[in-house]
Amino acid sequence: MPRVVHFEIPAEDPKRATAFYESVFGWKFSAFGGQDYWLAKTGDTGEPGIDGAIMKRNDPKQPVTNSISVPSLDEYAKKVEAAGGKMVVPKQAIPAAGYYAYFTDPEGNIQGLWENNAEAK
Repeated sequence: MPRVVHFEIPAEDPKRATAFYESVFGWKFSAFGGQDYWLAKTGDTGEPGIDGAIMKRNDPKQPVTNSISVPSLDEYAKKVEAAGGKMVVPKQAIPAAGYYAYFTDPEGNIQGLWENNAEAK
């Protein structure tokens, strides 16, 4: 069964946001991908919970999003649309990691799909 495996928190000032979450919750951050994207380690691996990221806000209405791990992004994109959702950001690769895309559900909520694949190009 696909599960939520990652979250993204948009911020006008990612450094200010990372400082806040580090100060309040003790989260640890590391830069990723040469852009304003900071991976968040929110706890020990064996404990319940997920890790995520703080990113530069791309749109004033950009919400916090969750990414759901799926075995085939292409297959689940079809399922999303067949069930009344809409793909809003097409499949894109993160080299040597996997693929992601974003969709809206019938209620207008934006979520991500993640396909882990070390062969992504």
